[in-house]
Amino acid sequence: MSGMNEQLGMSTIFDGDVEAAEAAITEALKAVGFGILTRIDVAATLKSKIGVERPPYVILGACNPKLAHRALQIAPEIGLMLPCNVVVRETDDGKTEVSIVNPDAMLGVVNRPELVELAAEARPLFEQALAALSR
Repeated sequence: MSGMNEQLGMSTIFDGDVEAAEAAITEALKAVGFGILTRIDVAATLKSKIGVERPPYVILGACNPKLAHRALQIAPEIGLMLPCNVVVRETDDGKTEVSIVNPDAMLGVVNRPELVELAAEARPLFEQALAALSR
């Protein structure tokens, strides 16, 4: 894992370009029960909307339906934090970084102790998906 702020998320460097990393993390997340609901190509959007050129940067919205359902039953307002963001980007030094939100931080925003258990279930799944990228 790289030096990302652990409170915010967890990350790894992928040996390949952003397109390959996106495909790899999509498959790795699928293997642990998460599907991709949304995809935002930040670089393309910034270029088309305000003419800014930037290195590749994609935000994927990952969701585990069973965990999401349980979270919404506990705290319907958690929908403001869903789906879980995954960032695939080219770093300033030309590497490809894949980052996933820390579920402890995300669910901790809503002050409901019952969500701590869900975060504890989600975190190792995200860690497993990231670990699969470095094999």
